[in-house]
Amino acid sequence: MKTPTELTQLFRHRGLKVTPQRQCIFRALHGDGSHPTAHAVFESLRNEMPTISLRTVYQTLNDLVALGEIQQFDVGTGAARFDPATGAHHHLVCTRCGAMRDVHCDLAGLSLPARQHHGFTMSGAEVIFRGLCANCSHATSHQKDAARK
Repeated sequence: MKTPTELTQLFRHRGLKVTPQRQCIFRALHGDGSHPTAHAVFESLRNEMPTISLRTVYQTLNDLVALGEIQQFDVGTGAARFDPATGAHHHLVCTRCGAMRDVHCDLAGLSLPARQHHGFTMSGAEVIFRGLCANCSHATSHQKDAARK
């Protein structure tokens, strides 16, 4: 993802409004590997900028997606997630808490046989690995231990 300064310049170049709220959102996303929801971005900024609205957060995130500066994912956790990393990578998703992390792995053997293209022209593939994150796995272990006692 571009720096907040670069995003400000890009928005101005494209004729999009650059407001203090948008600049705050750019700063919040820069270097954030948590794949936040729009609501999580909104909540993280409310102390710094009490006047920010959830609508502004959504609009700015959608503008960033349209410009190709972030990616939007629906990984079945109930809300769209936003990823500032736009390069090729895959994801780990916790099935309990919804935590999401980037993973870079070799999937050289992954392909879709031509008979399964169903008329689609392939442009890429995304792989989502699902399981329990360390925190949820640890909590599950403690719950099992407590149940045995």
